[in-house]
Amino acid sequence: MTGRTDTGPLFAQLASAAAPAVVDAIAALVRDGSDRELCRVNALAFATARDLPQDAVIAGFLHAARLGLFEMTWGLLCPGCGGVLNSGSTLRTVDRARYSCALCAGHYEPTLDEMVEVTFTVAPAVRGIEAHAPDTLPLPRYLRQVLWGSGMDLPDEAGIARVLDEIVLTAAELPAGAQGVLELALPAEFVILFDPVSHAAQFIDVQGAPTAETREVVFVLEQGEALNPTLQLPPGPLRVRVDNRTATRTLPSAWVAGDLLHEVLGRRRPFLTAKRLLSNQTFRDLYRNDTLDIDQRLKITSLTFLFTDLKGSTELYERVGDLVAYDVVRAHFRILQEIIASESGAIVKTIGDAVMATFPTPGQGLAAALRMRDALQELDRDMLLKIGLHEGPCLAVVLNDQQDYFGQTVNIAARVQQLAASRAIFVTEPVLSDATATALLQASGIAPEAREQALRGVRHAVRVYEIP
Repeated sequence: MTGRTDTGPLFAQLASAAAPAVVDAIAALVRDGSDRELCRVNALAFATARDLPQDAVIAGFLHAARLGLFEMTWGLLCPGCGGVLNSGSTLRTVDRARYSCALCAGHYEPTLDEMVEVTFTVAPAVRGIEAHAPDTLPLPRYLRQVLWGSGMDLPDEAGIARVLDEIVLTAAELPAGAQGVLELALPAEFVILFDPVSHAAQFIDVQGAPTAETREVVFVLEQGEALNPTLQLPPGPLRVRVDNRTATRTLPSAWVAGDLLHEVLGRRRPFLTAKRLLSNQTFRDLYRNDTLDIDQRLKITSLTFLFTDLKGSTELYERVGDLVAYDVVRAHFRILQEIIASESGAIVKTIGDAVMATFPTPGQGLAAALRMRDALQELDRDMLLKIGLHEGPCLAVVLNDQQDYFGQTVNIAARVQQLAASRAIFVTEPVLSDATATALLQASGIAPEAREQALRGVRHAVRVYEIP
């Protein structure tokens, strides 16, 4: 492997922490991958292309980032165009209540579900790639490696060049603080003046009778998200005076905002979201205190919460003695953590014999609950694991110096768990509204029993389902 440091010891450490097939795949990527492949790696696409388990790949890249082989980046995405509006090494950089995208003329409140991606770029000390110096990238490569997020399903380099030949009317490269001119003939289509570096944009609605007179507009590039009023101009020659007021090189260009552009922007693929990563056990173990600032409150529109509590542990101490009971309770925690992690979940915290865990989807949470119930029966038939699940919106916050969650969804999940007094699992209607959860119960031949239930601290009765 090429680079400024010997990566052998680092990969030896990685081999002790991650799955062997994943370590081999990451090592091959660092050794043989193109510059593009080593920039903003989409962990889910990486796993799919190599037929590897997603959670194992995510864990592998997390350990690789912790060891310094890769740099982990959190990117705030525009849901409209898929562009990266803001990025940083932690979620702390997502520090504003609203973000705007000049290319889409949209304003967005950040959520962790689909608007924050997590990617991995090879560290400069391991192998230098062109994306480490983004100011040197020409427009096509800048768009692929810097502007657009890893959820964009883009053509290869030759393909994106062909697309840009049709979309981009003209382009330039301006040093920091420089001025320049774009000359073009406006077609009878909607045109956007756009700079992917500063994210500045100017819409031009081209309509009316063509003219031979050269029109002039001024396009100011400033670091910010100001949305300029749309200009109306006739088809014909246009001179754009570009003023780069930023401290970096810029790439101003004129784009035809037609069907081809919308087709390119509409092609998406799954990517690693902040929501999924925050519910990943490996991430919580490695980055427990290095995610959010104490004052941050980031929204998640949908997260599944599972609460458990061990009933009968006091009687267990009486029945088998302190030493044996202690080992049994510890085994219970170990079993729960293994099951939760295997269903793409993570333990948020434990309180006494109780566990609070999160899952990206209700189906994963319910699958874990059913497996937990069976596993605890095998461990000790006299112990009862009380389980409750609920799904809904929440806030990701910092409590007691660690990443936690806050909101009524959390409260309801905890209250639902308290209803359990037998081996039955209690879940709410949003959980059973999930198609995967419903299919899981049908495949198991389980018929949930519904009832309206008053919950402490909740104004209205909640429909809950008892899963026998």
